[in-house]
Amino acid sequence: MANQKKTPNLDAVTTINDDGSRYKLHPADVKGKFTTLRRITAWLLITLYAALPWIPINGQPAVFLNLAERKFHVFGLTLLTTDLWVLFFLITGLAFSLFVLSSVIGRVWCGWYCPYTVFLEHVYRRIERLVDGDAPKRKKLDASPWTLAKATKRFIKWGLYIFVSFIIAHIFLSYFISISEVWEHIEDGPKTHTTEFIFILVFTAVFTFFFGWFREQFCIIMCPYGRFQSALTDDDTITVAYDFKRGEPRGKKKKDASENMGDCIDCRRCVNVCPTGIDIRNGIQLECVACSSCIDACNDIMKKVKRPTGLIRYDSLNGIEKGKRKIFRSRTILYSIFLALGCVIMAWIFSIKARPFYAEMTRMKGPTFSASDAGVKNQFTFTIVNKRNQEMAYTLTMDAPNYLQLHTGATEIILPPHGETEFTVVVFSEKEAYQGIRKLTFNILSSDGSEVELESKFMGPNPSLYKEK
Repeated sequence: MANQKKTPNLDAVTTINDDGSRYKLHPADVKGKFTTLRRITAWLLITLYAALPWIPINGQPAVFLNLAERKFHVFGLTLLTTDLWVLFFLITGLAFSLFVLSSVIGRVWCGWYCPYTVFLEHVYRRIERLVDGDAPKRKKLDASPWTLAKATKRFIKWGLYIFVSFIIAHIFLSYFISISEVWEHIEDGPKTHTTEFIFILVFTAVFTFFFGWFREQFCIIMCPYGRFQSALTDDDTITVAYDFKRGEPRGKKKKDASENMGDCIDCRRCVNVCPTGIDIRNGIQLECVACSSCIDACNDIMKKVKRPTGLIRYDSLNGIEKGKRKIFRSRTILYSIFLALGCVIMAWIFSIKARPFYAEMTRMKGPTFSASDAGVKNQFTFTIVNKRNQEMAYTLTMDAPNYLQLHTGATEIILPPHGETEFTVVVFSEKEAYQGIRKLTFNILSSDGSEVELESKFMGPNPSLYKEK
């Protein structure tokens, strides 16, 4: 594809040339305070991602989405498929967290914490710089004809891309079948575990394609976050901004130049280091991920020309124009209220779901009751799931009128670690003692003292008609 000289503007996406072809970006490397902090943050996040399947909590990995057994272990909390409604509150909670974050400090999530940005900028682009060199060398290599040296570099670079993607795919798989099983499946070979082998191949290809070729286009074209950020921000939102009052009119100062020239020397260093190819001097743009590379680049230039740093900085439009900004305003307060409310609900939900076992009760299929000369009978099916990584014992009792009798197969139910059982109980009333529909409360008590209470009703015929028969 053509790689014409591209001048960032507000009329077109930065990665598309005038003829519709893709403009391939080669962001220059940059050093500075924010770059160092971003790199430390990124490697902490990558370490966390790789370590979570290894960290045991309550006998299970910290994050283990066990699809085979339909059990989801998240930081010591075990959720079953019946608990998936909790995801609604989790997802909405994350959404409102992003709303608050975006309204206060813009798109900083994208530039600092987004997994896609973290792996792209701090793994794959580091590999490219290691193999192909700095930005001018990469551009020259792209434009040069195919030679043995170029082919060798391409082979090494894409080989490393595939290798890293292969490792990431295995770590990703370990979130679903546990790290120990992943290792066992590797030793057994692909013929024994075809599904897992295909999973690895597919995700290795996906990661290689997105991080090796598609790159910043994912953030610009596919990610919806950049498109609705304009609805979340206002003139008081802090983001990466260019101080146009101080920088304009831009241009290199010469002996015969006007003294009214701004501090921007139009070196385009901020454009050259941008991972999405924009010119931050044009204002806030959809492609900007608030990564702060342009801040470090500009500060470095300002130091060299002996001018104050901060020409590009984290600030708001009002901060630049008026010298002040407001953090607490209607939208941030409203988003924070919704977030706080969601956190309270989530805390309450997790306090319930954190019980060490799960129990549910359903009435047996068919007639709700059976009546005979002996009496009235109701049947219930109980399911108990042990969420603990140790053997547990459970007892079932019933709170109901004395004439109702509870018949179970065993007085105590013992389940192995993460075991599950289903059993049937009968609630019976003799004909002479029967008094009609009554409330039932079943209590399931575990050996560690935790308890689940389930309510139902004892159903039956009209007492007067039934006893006359």
